Order: sequence, then structure tokens, then C-alpha cells
Amino acid sequence: MHSTFPHYRSAAFLKEHIFHTMSFYHPRCIDRSGGFFHFFTDDGTVFDRETRYLVNSTRFIFNYAMAHTHFRAPTYLDAVRHGLRFLREAHLDPATGRYAWAVRVHGEPQQVQVIDDTEYAYGLAFVMLAYAHALMAGVTEAREWLDDTWTRLNDVFWESGPGLYADEATADGSLRPYRGQDANMHICEALLSAFEATGEARFLDRAEQLARNITLRQADLTGGLIWENHRRDWTTDWDYHRDQTDLLFRAYGFQVGHQTEWAKLLLILNRLKPQEWLVSRAQSLFDAAMQRGWDDTELGLRHRLGPDGHTVIDDRKFFWTQAESIAAAALLGQCTGVEHYWRWFDRLWSYAWTYFIDHEHGAWFHTLSRDNRKLDDFKGQAGKTDYHTLGACYLALTALPA
Repeated sequence: MHSTFPHYRSAAFLKEHIFHTMSFYHPRCIDRSGGFFHFFTDDGTVFDRETRYLVNSTRFIFNYAMAHTHFRAPTYLDAVRHGLRFLREAHLDPATGRYAWAVRVHGEPQQVQVIDDTEYAYGLAFVMLAYAHALMAGVTEAREWLDDTWTRLNDVFWESGPGLYADEATADGSLRPYRGQDANMHICEALLSAFEATGEARFLDRAEQLARNITLRQADLTGGLIWENHRRDWTTDWDYHRDQTDLLFRAYGFQVGHQTEWAKLLLILNRLKPQEWLVSRAQSLFDAAMQRGWDDTELGLRHRLGPDGHTVIDDRKFFWTQAESIAAAALLGQCTGVEHYWRWFDRLWSYAWTYFIDHEHGAWFHTLSRDNRKLDDFKGQAGKTDYHTLGACYLALTALPA
């Protein structure tokens, strides 16, 4: 526990925290043979040097691109290009256009073995996000790759009837029946970045379509909150993964952090294309998450709510839930001018500063128990990049009161 509390509404604090977090990963995450290491113990030891997941390979590109865009350090741009090479040489199959979900690397020179070639729209969302931010960081060739990813997303996963993306495609291009909001949320995020990188309205228009269909139409079917899992026809699947309580991917229930993550995206969309419904919907999602997810006894936001939208069914605390809520609170504070949201910003930061941030080694712990104990000595057993926490800091920098 850390007893000295900084002034959270401060550009100096946010920048220092970015550097503190980056210093955990840089340069130890860079595999000079290609790509990045993904798996770290709390003290920074790499415990798996071979396994690489698409989501982490792309998030590291985002981290370094954002760092270069804001601080103009050439070493960060070198890392962006290093990550892009691995993305295109290890994850991408140029013959099919598919990006492998997981690969294993070994040897010198580096040999790549595909261990999971499943194609997920969720994965392509982060590919698009990486290319968009690489383009904004000055990697001009990423423009063509961004367009290619947009085309593939639409050719493989887009369903014009529901106006949303499917989740998973087999090698022959057929779609599996599962439908989920998570992939659409991250595609929306990527589209907003693609618009900022290119100025092309097609990206912004599609982001707005996804936002409307998930946060209004689909949420209307589930009491106003955003449920994770759906059937092929986008009816709510209230039973999917009900009995698998520890899953991180496609988890059962209302995820508290996804309510605030959508609030964040609605407010970014509002910056780019102002509309009253975006702000009011962001407020309702954020307020519900705080009212129902905040732990008054032990502090922090708990993970998941049951189908009634109130009962806590997973009281663990996840780092990304706190980080996304910090970002949403800052944007709401800026957009509405209501001090209530800045107080939540301070409260969330105070909780994270006390329990989640590793003040000794850097970065954030991944998961805590309800009473804020670490559950293991890994920064993240499925890989971790702190893209959520770094992204929250960058967004907060843009929202600070003058």
C-alpha cells in the first residue's frame, strides 16, 4: 500500500505515471529477434519467451505509437516499426489475409509456428487500432494496411441486417454462431482512431452505427445495461458461459468495466460528431456502473453483475475496469462540467494508487480479490501490456481543466 497521494488532476502526474508504466515494459518487452515478450511476473521477469497473442502484439504497437506521438522519442518509433514487422511477418498469412490469434517463436534466426489460426473480429479490431496509431505516429505505409484491415473486417465479419460484426470465422470463411458486444466495442474504438488518423467519414459513420446498435438497441433488450453474449440473430443469450465463472473472454454477465468503456467511447465519438444522446447515454452507463459496481466496504469496482443488473456475481477487482472508468470519468467531467465526475476520477485514482499500481516495479497488478489482495505474482498470466491504463492517462491528459 502506498500512503502518499498525488494530485491526480495534473498533467505532470499523468505524464509521470505514463513514464513509470512504460519503464516496466521498455525495453525489457522487446524481443530483438522479433516482436515483444508478453508474459511477466510482478518483478519484470519474462516467464514465457515464446508465446505471442495477436491482441498483445498489437497493443504494444499502440503503446509505443502513443508514446511517440506524445513525446517524440525516436526509440519509441523504432519499437513501433519493430512491432509492425512482427505483426506482418508472424501473425499475418499473406496468402489468405488472415491474422493468426496465437503463434510460438523459437530459435535464432526466429522461427514462427502458428498455434491458433482462429480469426476473430476482436483480433482484427486491434490490428486496425495498431495501424491507425502507427499512421498517426508517422508510419505512412500503415495507411494501406489500415485499409486492408477495414476491407477484411467488412468482407468476413460484417452483417448488414443487424448492423454489427460477427465474432469468429473458420478457415473457409463461414461464421460461427456466437455474437458478442466485446468485438463490436473494440472495433468501434479502432474506427474512431482510424477516423482520427485519416479524416475519412466512413470510419466515423460506422463507429456511430455500432455505438447506436449496441448501447441503445441491444441494451434496450437487457434493461439498459450492455450484456456480453448473444446468439446468431442477436437475441440475448442469458446462459452462455453461466457455469464458467473464471473466464476472461466472453464472460457471463454484465461486466462493470464494459459499461464505462462504452461510456468512454461514446464521449470520444461526441468529440468528433457531437450529439446529445451520446452524452446522456454515457452518463447513464457510467452512473449505473458506479452505483452498482462500487464496493463501499473494500473500495474499487467489482467485475460482474448478474442478469438482474444489480447482484454482484464476481467480486474480484480487475485493473482494466478501474482504468477504463478513470478515462470515462475524466471525459464526463470535461464534457458536462459536473464536479461529481471529477470526484469519481479522484476516487478511482486514489483506489488504484493504493492497491493496483506496483510502485516498486512499475505497471499495474492484473487482478485483486474483493479485499484487495494480489491473487498471484504475475502481471498477467495471459499476457499484459497496460494498454488500458496508458490509454486512460492519455485521454485524461486531453480532458484536464485548463
